[in-house]
Amino acid sequence: MTHSGAAHEQREALGARLRELRRDAGLTGRKLADSAGWHESKTSKIEYGKQTPSEADLRTWCTLTGSLDEFPDLIASLRNIQAAYMEFRRVLGTGTRRRQRMLSHIEGQTQIMRWFEPMIIPGLLQTPDYIEWILGRIIRFYDIPNDIDEGVTARIERQQVLYRGTRRFSFVIAEQVLHTTAGQDSVMVEQLDRLLTAMALPRVQLGILPSAAIYEGPATNSFVMYDNKLVIVETVTAELTITQPREIALYGKLFDLLRTQTSYGEAARGLIQKAIAQRR
Repeated sequence: MTHSGAAHEQREALGARLRELRRDAGLTGRKLADSAGWHESKTSKIEYGKQTPSEADLRTWCTLTGSLDEFPDLIASLRNIQAAYMEFRRVLGTGTRRRQRMLSHIEGQTQIMRWFEPMIIPGLLQTPDYIEWILGRIIRFYDIPNDIDEGVTARIERQQVLYRGTRRFSFVIAEQVLHTTAGQDSVMVEQLDRLLTAMALPRVQLGILPSAAIYEGPATNSFVMYDNKLVIVETVTAELTITQPREIALYGKLFDLLRTQTSYGEAARGLIQKAIAQRR
C-alpha cells in the first residue's frame, strides 16, 4: 500500500468510528454540524475519510455525542495518522543530523532489528567515507542545509548500538548493494571490508540476497523493522511509519521470505570477497 493509501485507510477507519458514535447518540449529520457550528458537509467529509479532523473537532464530536470516554482513543488514532507519513522536506529541513538522532532514539529502544536494503549499505554498517558520500548526495538532492560533518558524526554515534546491550540485528542486503559505488573503489573496498568485520559481531547476522535469486515476494523499497512494533519504509518523498499490527506482520512475512533466499556464512563472505577483488 502506498503512503497515501495507508493514510486514507486510517482516516476512513476513524471516520467510521465517529459515524457510529453519532448514530448511537441519535444525531443526524446535519444536526451535529449545526450544533458544532460547522458547514453541513464537514460531518460527511470526516465520516468518509475525505477530511482529517483536528483534535478540537474530536473533542466537540465526543461532547455532542456524549462519548467523552472515547476521546483518548480517538486522539491516539488521529496522531497515528499524522505521524504515519512524514515528508523528507520536514524531516531534513534543518539538515541530516536531526534524522540521525531520531533514528538513534528508536534503535536504542529496540531489541530485535530486521533491515532489508536493495541498493546501499545499511546505515549502521557504513564507514565514515561511505557515510560522507551518501549524506552528501542526500543534501544535494533535497537541497537542504549542509551539515555534512554533524550528520556523519551522528550516524557514527548511532552505530554504537551494535555493541551495547543484548540487542540482535538481522541484515539482508541485495547483492547489488556490493556493486553500488559510493565515491571511488578505495571507499568501497574499505566499506566491503567493514561488512566482513560486521559479520563476526556476536549479535549481528548479515546475509546477501544473490542477484540470481528467484524473487518470490512483492516489489519493495528498503525497510527496517523495530521489534514487532514499528516499520519504517523510505520512499523518494517521505518516510512512512507503519504501526498497524497486520501491516507489520506482512513485512515480517516478507523478511522471512527474503531470508530463505539469502546466502549466509561462507557463501555471503564469498560474494563480498569477490566484490572486493573486482574493486582492487
